[in-house]
Amino acid sequence: MDYGDGLFETLLVVDGHVPLRSFHFDRLQSGLASLHFPDVHDAVSRQLDEAVAALSSDGNYSVRITVTRGGGPRGYAPPATARPRIILSAAAMPRDPAIMAEPAIVGVSTCRWGKQPALAGVKHLNRLEQVLAAMERENAGWDEALMLDQAGAPISVTSGNLFCVSGQTLLTPILEDCGIDGTRRRFFIERCAVDLDLVVREVPLSIEDLKTADEVFYCNSLIGLRPVGELDGVRMGEPVVCARLFERYCKELTL
Repeated sequence: MDYGDGLFETLLVVDGHVPLRSFHFDRLQSGLASLHFPDVHDAVSRQLDEAVAALSSDGNYSVRITVTRGGGPRGYAPPATARPRIILSAAAMPRDPAIMAEPAIVGVSTCRWGKQPALAGVKHLNRLEQVLAAMERENAGWDEALMLDQAGAPISVTSGNLFCVSGQTLLTPILEDCGIDGTRRRFFIERCAVDLDLVVREVPLSIEDLKTADEVFYCNSLIGLRPVGELDGVRMGEPVVCARLFERYCKELTL
């Protein structure tokens, strides 16, 4: 854990139900394989069940699962035999996840994603790039900060994946070199787009692509999706498609 040697998942709990739970565990399993951790799926699942059962059955909560490699010798080399530690924490949600947030004001962060294909998509514990971008966001008074890769292409915001709408097409950045493969990103690609007759394309994007799009939004496990109302000083279009996507997403909250 001293070197960010671990993974985490942030899950939404709605009235005792964990929406898209299988998506979280799929990503966790992928991350465990990427970092060469032992398989702790059953232990994490059991502890999550216990944590959710201890919460009120008629409230909204966020639950964070952290998995570290465990103790080891000094230095960067991991222990020959890892004994992972599993840590769960829960907090009440400050807002109703079934209500779409107001359009966000988004600025462009000067802190960029580093290029590392071996870790692209993995939700590992080393999130210093996002910490610096979030600090910049707070100092600037933005709701969110757009994060670019080393070539200047948009990848995400500090706490969510990025989409833009062009007609009946959803465009989202390719996550080959950096970024996190979010559970809601997967949901909108695999389920929402199909249900709403939208086409999805994972493509390299530019800031200009976002500014000229019909709509822009970002998504994560706690907010679902939030439309962007202003990007780098440019007013964005009305969130018509976003509203349809969010309505479909809300159905997932009550399954």
